[in-house]
Amino acid sequence: MQAREAFARLVALPDREIPLAETALWIAAEARPGLDVSRYLAQLDALAERAGEQVARASNDHERVARLNHSLFIDEGFAGNHDEYEDPRNSFLDAVLDRRTGLPITLSLVYVEVARRIGLEAEGVGFPGHFLAKVSSNDGDVIVDAFHRETLSLEDCKRRLEEISSGRVPFEPDMLAASSHRAILRRVLTNLKHLYARLREPENTLACCDRLLLIAPDDPIEWRDRGLVYRELECFGAALSDLNRYLETAQKGPVLERIRRVVDELEGRARQIH
Repeated sequence: MQAREAFARLVALPDREIPLAETALWIAAEARPGLDVSRYLAQLDALAERAGEQVARASNDHERVARLNHSLFIDEGFAGNHDEYEDPRNSFLDAVLDRRTGLPITLSLVYVEVARRIGLEAEGVGFPGHFLAKVSSNDGDVIVDAFHRETLSLEDCKRRLEEISSGRVPFEPDMLAASSHRAILRRVLTNLKHLYARLREPENTLACCDRLLLIAPDDPIEWRDRGLVYRELECFGAALSDLNRYLETAQKGPVLERIRRVVDELEGRARQIH
């Protein structure tokens, strides 16, 4: 499994050394055997070359961002996939590059990768409800919503948070902090995991769980979720192993009690088999 092995090797690197685009492409390659990762890295290089020609004519950082936005959103046509939001292709970087559409996080990933290639200090931002990008400059950060193809002010971000939380979540400045490379990859895989679960595709859900545990091997939620997928696939021994590991570290609450009942059911099933 070349794609899985490549993904595991890359996510084991120190966070800032993880090549985001390449690692995201190996996520896609597991679902799309034969995918040429180098071809799509070359596409990002070409996007940066074309954008760089425009950005080089800018006189300040804010104008550089405006010219980059024009290159990616107008000239290249990247835009959010509003009509088919839950299409799995929106999470695969190769398909996003081919189709020029995707989710907030994959479009932001394209944006960040192109911006970095032309010398801008760009990061992904795990803003609540909607992933963003930002470009840092001497004049302050510029927040970019690659899905809606626009820049956002601080007041815009506060207003969005108030809308999606109905005013229940107060804005905190660290909501606009840069996301780690692992956090970005986790969010891509978590989106896919939830999508495949809704589509009732347990084998694909399991593949996402496996890779999430390569990124975050100590996260009890990932052990719980993989255990439940194993149960759905009737791999009861593996399900018991993962769910018991979850119970060892999980906090008390209704979810823990529900999982405890699942474990009791699985142990009873195992006794019947033996």
